[in-house]
Amino acid sequence: MFGRKNTAHWIQKTHLLRADEYICSACGRRFDAPYEECPHCHRVMTGADYDPSWVDEAEFLDIFDK
Repeated sequence: MFGRKNTAHWIQKTHLLRADEYICSACGRRFDAPYEECPHCHRVMTGADYDPSWVDEAEFLDIFDK
């Protein structure tokens, strides 16, 4: 196939009050672990990007403390 890569990467979302989740950059599916290959689209994973979602969650909880 022309123009389509066979690789992708994980987007790691870290949360404040729950476990991390890993999102495939190719298909967008969410998983609980960074597999070597996406279980849905079967792309080979080449690494991970970090998304600090817990910071937004901490700010939201801080609003209620005041």
